[in-house]
Amino acid sequence: MVNTNRRSLVNGALMGAVVIACGALAPLPAFAAQFALALDVYQGFNPKKENQHPVGYITSLKIGGVPFKAEMTGTDLTTWKTFPAVAVMNHYLWQVGATDAIYISAQVSTASKAILSTMLLSGLKDTTVEFGYVIYEYDPIARKYFISNSSQQSTSLFVLNGILEKAGDQLNIAVADDASHEVQSPKNFTFQIGVKPAAGAQQSIPIATAKGRIVVKPWGVK
Repeated sequence: MVNTNRRSLVNGALMGAVVIACGALAPLPAFAAQFALALDVYQGFNPKKENQHPVGYITSLKIGGVPFKAEMTGTDLTTWKTFPAVAVMNHYLWQVGATDAIYISAQVSTASKAILSTMLLSGLKDTTVEFGYVIYEYDPIARKYFISNSSQQSTSLFVLNGILEKAGDQLNIAVADDASHEVQSPKNFTFQIGVKPAAGAQQSIPIATAKGRIVVKPWGVK
């Protein structure tokens, strides 16, 4: 997945085929449940009502006790009102298991990039992570955006508590040295992280498949 040698976050793509043989349908292969999305960075920075692509934002972030400023502007696509954001997401992956890590790739500001680079160079002794996020998808039946995945409970954005995942001896955290080119202003850098749930606490993550169709999944175990 993601680590400090900058291996890219890879989303699993679900593919299935129905084969007709002797007049019967062959069974579809079984796939494990997961929530994996490629998110539209340009729509995140420059939202247009005529576009219908999924969008996500990191709304708050603290790594090793160090808070990151919400220097970017997010847009609540259910109301089209703006709010402060730490980063614009480009990928999200969670296998929806209570002990599974959450993997996020996002675009961060120049100031956030500098903090992350310092962390990676100096080494992280405190691997705790507090983060909040929200993902919007478009419902073609309701013809409007809805919140499909978030740290949101009820009407408030909460943070999730976790620790940095390790890939062997390396922590799953990285930031690009060079600025991204998909959106040139504001200047932004690709940041990737893998977070496992904190020990001894069960949190919850609501997932929606359409407007009004919500399932709440546990993250972490008591």
